[in-house]
Amino acid sequence: MLIELNNISKNYLMGKVVVPALRGVNLEINTGEFIAIMGPSGSGKSTLLHILGLLDKHTGGKYKLMGREISELSDDEFAVIRNRFIGFIFQDFNLLARLNATENVALPLVYSDRAPSGETKKPVELLENIGLKNRTQHRPNEMSGGQQQRVAVARALVNNPHLILADEPTGNLDSKSAGEIMDILKKLNDTGITVIMVTHEQELAMAAKRIIRLADGSIVADEEIRKSPAVVPKIQSRIDEDLAPTGLNLFRIKNYFDQAFRSLLVNKSRSFLSILGVLIGVGSVIAMLALGAGAREDIKTRIASLGSNILMVRPSSTRMGGVAIETGTVTRLTAEDALKIKERVPGVSKVASYVSGRGQVVHKNKNWNTIVIGTTYEYPSMRASQPAEGRFFTETETITRAKVAVIGTKVATELFGNTNPLGEFIKIKRIEFLVIGVMPQKGSSPWRDENDQVFIPLNTAMYRLLGKDYIDYLDVQVADNKIMEETGEKIKELIINLHRLKKETANIDIRNLSDIQETISATAKTFSWLLGSIAFISLLVGGIGIMNIMLVSVTERTREIGLRKAIGANKKDILFQFIIEAIVICLVGGIIGILLGTVATISITKFAGWAMKLSFFSVLLSILFAFIVGLTFGFLPARKASLLSPIEALRYE
Repeated sequence: MLIELNNISKNYLMGKVVVPALRGVNLEINTGEFIAIMGPSGSGKSTLLHILGLLDKHTGGKYKLMGREISELSDDEFAVIRNRFIGFIFQDFNLLARLNATENVALPLVYSDRAPSGETKKPVELLENIGLKNRTQHRPNEMSGGQQQRVAVARALVNNPHLILADEPTGNLDSKSAGEIMDILKKLNDTGITVIMVTHEQELAMAAKRIIRLADGSIVADEEIRKSPAVVPKIQSRIDEDLAPTGLNLFRIKNYFDQAFRSLLVNKSRSFLSILGVLIGVGSVIAMLALGAGAREDIKTRIASLGSNILMVRPSSTRMGGVAIETGTVTRLTAEDALKIKERVPGVSKVASYVSGRGQVVHKNKNWNTIVIGTTYEYPSMRASQPAEGRFFTETETITRAKVAVIGTKVATELFGNTNPLGEFIKIKRIEFLVIGVMPQKGSSPWRDENDQVFIPLNTAMYRLLGKDYIDYLDVQVADNKIMEETGEKIKELIINLHRLKKETANIDIRNLSDIQETISATAKTFSWLLGSIAFISLLVGGIGIMNIMLVSVTERTREIGLRKAIGANKKDILFQFIIEAIVICLVGGIIGILLGTVATISITKFAGWAMKLSFFSVLLSILFAFIVGLTFGFLPARKASLLSPIEALRYE
């Protein structure tokens, strides 16, 4: 026995009112029968067919299909049975408009655990067998109603079903096409396939071998017109297979992506707007991260020019009688202090002394007011500032008070323009200096423009130019970053002893440039992430737009979802289908956004002159985030689609 129904009932809840559709239906159907179910509208014939096809669940009673009680099976197990054992033919065909005839027929194979290697060959053969040899590549809108219904018949047969369920299969056809469809159903029944058909027409019902009549949800007549032939041996009489849902395979995943791209192409304008939101977000992420990375690199370069493990030692201002005294008034640092610090303080590797003042620099008929700095030969190595052109002065030139100068790029531009300044003479306060080098390009510090400076030997500055017998401040380089604080205390203690100062009133200011560098670096990193966060927000907004579009798509494609479930798609299939569509939108937008962000980065760097650095990390992060956005914002619409009841989805208008 193929089907056994025992006291089957089905109730619908209309508000708070329970409406019975089937009342205690008892029915036995043997393999190989051709049954017509008839009755007036509202009699429950379609409801009975839907329960027989596992598109709907009965409220009460027991249902055995091929010897197996199925009442307690899950929705996914129902989907497996529909795919393996049942074929559906609907009144309105339910063909997918974006697929051709062959692809529509092959659709149940997507959800089958059978080897899909012949997924093209078999559908084509089925179409040829029912007279559609010349229509295999045509879409539904290119075929007549009769041809569309033949495609639906071929789709119902592609998985070799035991049972064909036809719901008003000729309702939308002319008499000639209706006759052709009925002939196909008869031939299928002659091969041993059980056919159950719902119809209003007595003439069509007479083609069946048995007529069941319903009224008010109950069977009122069961008439056998003629005997069914012996059961064809190849038709199994029991469901003896594992009904666990089939897992993902390459064919199924390929179909998910194929359907996703087709869906995008069908709704081009809507897809474009969805992709636009994502590509703007991804492009912004890449451009902002490139800007932040460029800023960090620029700051690192500038910080490197400050040197590593540097302690800046200078006399600070003090107060006497409530009045602030000028910096250095009480304590004056000397060149001797620098020598003592290097000799007596453990961990000190280098010391550079400085004096500074402003001066008018003249070359021929050009002049420029700039900062003049006197320092020692160790300055370039301590401050990572080796001259870009020429050289720095030597220890001998410092001791002998040589009149040589190394100028900054700003000074070089103002005095020499595009000509080479090396070997030229400049005058500083009417004293001639030979230009022996040009400093590397630097940025501006909080105190001054690092490019607008002239460096001369310390002794030359003190005794020939500025008239100072003291130094303004010292740079002390410490060998190990871990002892910076300890070394600073020892330097302060040494200066107090050398100058016989009171510890509590000593006005010595020691600044740890490493701490300043770390603070600046942390600030730059925070700024970079802030820019990136702003861009990520735009990507999230794009994701919300995708969720909205996908919710609309689920609503528009509700009948398609019902069809897919009817032919064997389970909840995970529908879930993956719509999630992948959302991911495809994000990935397409992400790839275009990468190109847009790259072009924007290159353009800004070239035309605006901003420091920007495009990194593989930012590209990878952007595309990964786009994927996550698609997955996250596509999940809710996909889950909504996966939870739809097959029959409710098929009935959706």
